[in-house]
Amino acid sequence: MALGFETMVAMRYLRARRAEGLISVIAAFSLLGIALGVGTLIVVLSVMNGFREELLGRILGINGHVLVQSVSGPLTDHDATLARLRALPGVVRAAPILDGQVMATSDRRAVGAMVRGVRIEDLRNHPLIAAGIRAGALEGIDPRNDVVLGMRLAANLGLGVGDRITLISPEGTATPLGTVPRARAYRIAALFDIGMFEYDSTFVFMPLGAAQLFFRFGDGVGAIEVTIADADQVAAFRPRILAALDRPLRLTDWQQLNASYFNALQVERNVMFLILTLIILVAAFNIISSLIMLVKDKGRDIAILRTMGATRGAVLRIFFTAGASVGVVGTLLGLGLGLAFATNIETIRQWLQGLTGTNLFAAEIYFLSRLPAKVDSGEVIMVVAMALGLSFLATIYPSWRAGRLDPVEALRYE
Repeated sequence: MALGFETMVAMRYLRARRAEGLISVIAAFSLLGIALGVGTLIVVLSVMNGFREELLGRILGINGHVLVQSVSGPLTDHDATLARLRALPGVVRAAPILDGQVMATSDRRAVGAMVRGVRIEDLRNHPLIAAGIRAGALEGIDPRNDVVLGMRLAANLGLGVGDRITLISPEGTATPLGTVPRARAYRIAALFDIGMFEYDSTFVFMPLGAAQLFFRFGDGVGAIEVTIADADQVAAFRPRILAALDRPLRLTDWQQLNASYFNALQVERNVMFLILTLIILVAAFNIISSLIMLVKDKGRDIAILRTMGATRGAVLRIFFTAGASVGVVGTLLGLGLGLAFATNIETIRQWLQGLTGTNLFAAEIYFLSRLPAKVDSGEVIMVVAMALGLSFLATIYPSWRAGRLDPVEALRYE
């Protein structure tokens, strides 16, 4: 009954009346500030998580987790090395590759491209590429004359399936008249789209034998691409690879190759978390100011309650409930808004693009063709707990002041 009385009085104090309109307005802005802070934090953290997961999935889906390379020159005994790697527990996939930069040309224009030579069976078994084929097919590829292109690269060159693309190697052929660039035309057998601009606009997959001939690698390859069961355990897996191969080799893992991407994402994530937390902190200060004004305005009421038998603890709980309710309602409102926005962010982006007629998420800048978001329940709980904690802390001092108010001093000047 006591708690019901205290809650009733607290809610009555929060309702706007003409004499206390300013206090209620400040409390309303405090509630909105906390809601916006919590909602924005949930959305930003979800988008950051989505970016990291999408980038990690796309980058590792194309490049694997570890590159095994010779200390110097091409890797010539790749068949024996492959057999040892595939027999290693924890290795999901191992495939020889040969990378080289070229100039890709058509009748319309020329652009820089990255050629990756792979075995045809490895290309067909590649989950990301096989699932990303949008035109043509990986079956029936001519191992000497066919290539597979990214859709954006093909669009830039104005080419489609069945057209011919000319690849020019920067390493030319020496002739009596000087160095002549090596060039060869290939038929486009298929087009892929994996949803990452950097790869869709630059990659050309070529049968390994044709790549060895084009880049003059003989029977060697540039590296062996290894995919393991758990990408986060790659550092612990490196010694096992070296022990299995038992000879000097150079290993490069995905953390070394893409450190700049993920470090930048982590720094940006931490800075955004700090900045957006300040919104909740400012709202908490608004709760303090509105409660102090409420205590000042309700001095006579507090004195009457005390003379009627209300304890200091009861008065403290009245104002603590008044302030905490603003924080709780604001946090729950922000939680609902944040989760709704984060789970439908791509739909909202498409709607805003259609409404404004502008591109709000350019794939050329953000590397991805869609806006990703992944809600992490642990982070949501942390944000909610932080908002509630700041709200509760903000109510302690004004509530303590209300409980310590002397009824005699409060009524003396009334």
